[in-house]
Amino acid sequence: MPAESIAWLRPGWDTCDIDKLLDEYRTRGFVHVPGVVSEVGLAAMRARADGLARGEVDHTPFFFQHDAASGRYEDMPLGEGWIGPSPRYRKIEKLERDERFRVWIGNPFFERIAKAVIGDEVALYRAILMTKAPAQGEAAGGTELPWHQDGGRLWGLSEDPELQIWTALDDCPLASGCMRMLVGSHQAGLATPLGGAVPAEVVQREEARYPIEDVPAQAGDVVILHNMLWHASGLNRTAHTRRAFSACYLPTRVTCMRKKKTKRSFPRIW
Repeated sequence: MPAESIAWLRPGWDTCDIDKLLDEYRTRGFVHVPGVVSEVGLAAMRARADGLARGEVDHTPFFFQHDAASGRYEDMPLGEGWIGPSPRYRKIEKLERDERFRVWIGNPFFERIAKAVIGDEVALYRAILMTKAPAQGEAAGGTELPWHQDGGRLWGLSEDPELQIWTALDDCPLASGCMRMLVGSHQAGLATPLGGAVPAEVVQREEARYPIEDVPAQAGDVVILHNMLWHASGLNRTAHTRRAFSACYLPTRVTCMRKKKTKRSFPRIW
């Protein structure tokens, strides 16, 4: 195990009851694990996130998506990529290419979780930084995300992944647009074959079947999340940036099914 990734973990990671965590994950669709990341790890990832947004790190290996001026999910700009230094990139992808974030992607606590869920042969589907910029005056920051699932034909895979692990890099109270979960909804599978955002008519029909739970988090907390769980998040109404890093893992046997674009390969992590 790399010494650096262990230094990014708070003491107790190696004695945590993984079976208990995963029982809750399988039943509810997610489990909130407080206090996983050390101050060393938080400082390193925050500094890298700042460098990426400011253009202090070469932006060319990564994918960027900026917030819409309206904050509406439907208005998000498509295809623009990097548009210059900005604190309002809502999403930066392909962070498996970054030496700093790779330390966290492969940390031994995540390894314990991933191998318990997936098995010994684990690859990475994606690694992304998600940011909700602070409010400016009366205008809330970030983008409001509707109920969605992370799978389906939209993802172009031979089978849907199950496991993603979300890490709070900043405090994420209710007012900053914390994650909202439709508890237990993963058990019904995909809402539509396409996946992604759940259509309004399906939300209207299905939302009342499950309890809704807001999941505020503190910097250093981790949420283990099932890809099929309906989840959403609101706008940031605080004066502080709200950043989170998410890694999605899958079995090495999964392949890309794209036909119109270049097929992707998924790096082996363990």
